Amino acid sequence: MNILDIIAKKRDSLELTKEEIEYFVKEYTNGNIPDYQASALIMAIYLNGMNSREIKDLTLVMAYSGDVLDLSQFGPNVVDKHSTGGVGDKVSLILLPTIASLGIPVAKMSGRGLGFTGGTVDKLESIPGYKTNINIDEFIQNVKKVGISMIGQTMNLAPADKKIYALRDAISCVENIPLIASSIMSKKIASGANKIVIDVTVGNGAFMKNKEDAQKLAEQIIEIGELAGKEVRCVLTPMDEPLGNAVGNSLEVIEAINFLKGDMPKDLKEVVLELGANMIQLAGVGNNIEENKEMMLEKIQNGDAFNKFKEMVQNQGGDVSYLDDIKKFKKSKYTVSVATKKTGIVKEINAEEIGKLACYLGSGRQRKEDKIEPEVGIVLNKKVGDFVEESDFLAYICANDENKAREAVNKILEIYKIEK
Repeated sequence: MNILDIIAKKRDSLELTKEEIEYFVKEYTNGNIPDYQASALIMAIYLNGMNSREIKDLTLVMAYSGDVLDLSQFGPNVVDKHSTGGVGDKVSLILLPTIASLGIPVAKMSGRGLGFTGGTVDKLESIPGYKTNINIDEFIQNVKKVGISMIGQTMNLAPADKKIYALRDAISCVENIPLIASSIMSKKIASGANKIVIDVTVGNGAFMKNKEDAQKLAEQIIEIGELAGKEVRCVLTPMDEPLGNAVGNSLEVIEAINFLKGDMPKDLKEVVLELGANMIQLAGVGNNIEENKEMMLEKIQNGDAFNKFKEMVQNQGGDVSYLDDIKKFKKSKYTVSVATKKTGIVKEINAEEIGKLACYLGSGRQRKEDKIEPEVGIVLNKKVGDFVEESDFLAYICANDENKAREAVNKILEIYKIEK
C-alpha cells in the first residue's frame, strides 16, 4: 500500500477503504509517514469530506491505536463530557468537580487548544505544578482516591488522534465534521466512559457556525457512539459571543474558581447546569433535569464543588494556594483597558474574532511547537445586551507585548458592535 495513492484517491473525492485508513493511521502514528504527506491527506479530507462508513472506520482505528481504558470498576454508569470547542469555554473546570462532588466518578481526558478555541489541558497547566501528563495507572488511582482526575491525552490513549489533532491545528483544518466527530469519539471510546454528554457549540465562536451543521455533527457523533456501544447525548449550546467574561488560560481558571465560589455569570451558569443535569441523569443519580440543576447549585453554594476541585488539583501536584488566593497567578506585563467612543446597546461580540485575538496575544498556538503564555488574554467587561455610554470600559487586554496590546485595543473596538 502506498500513501501517495491514498492521498490521490481522497484528492479526487474517492472513497477510502478500511484498509487504507488503517494503513495511514498506523504508519503516521509510528512515524513512517511524514507530516507533509499526512497534511496533504488531512487537507484532502477537509476539502472533499468522508462518508459515514469512512468516518466510523477512522474513529475506531484512532480509538484503538493505543490503550483503551476499562472503567467498569467504577460502576455501570461512568459519565464523561466533551465540548466541540468554543471561546471562553471553561465549562469542564467548573462542571466536572461539581459532578464529582455528587459522588459520580469523573475520569476526564482533555485536549489542548485547537484553532481559535481554548483547550482544557492548557488551562489546567496554568495552575503551577498541576500534572496533566500522568500514566494510566495513576489516572485510575486518582479517580479511586478523590473521585476525579483530569489529564491530557497521553501517548497511550488514542495516540493517532493526538498526532492528527495537533497537525490539524497547525494546517488550519479544524472546522470539519468528519475530522471533529472522529477526533472526539476516538478519545471518548479510548477513555472508557460508557455514557457521554457532548456539548455541541453553535455560532460564530464555534466550529459549527449554524444549527443545521451542528445537528449533522451531533447525529454523526451519536451514530459512532451507538456503533461503539456508548450512550451519547448531544446538547447544542450557543457560542456567538464568548462564554463568561474571560478568554485566556489562567484568566479562565480564575473565572472558574470564582464561579465555584458563587460568582456565576448568567450565560456560563446556564451551560454548566444544562450539561451537568444531563450527566446526572445519564449516571442514574437523578431523573429530573430541573432537580438535577438544583442539586448542582447546592454543591456550589455549600462549597463542596470548590473543595472537590481543590482536592483534584492537590492530588495531581498543583499548588492549591493559587485557588485560595487568585492574586498569586502571574499577571501579564501589560493590562490595558478598552473604552468605547459610542453610546448604545452591545449588539454583537464576535466570539471567533475574540478567540483569534487572544491567540494572537499568546494564549493559543499558531504552530505545533508554540508555547502558550498562560497569563495573556482578554477579559470582557460588557456583554451582548448591555447598555454602554461613551468612555465605558468594554474589555481589558492582558498582554506581554506592548505593540500587540495596542493593536488589540483597536481590534476590540472593531469587534464590539454597538447600536443606538
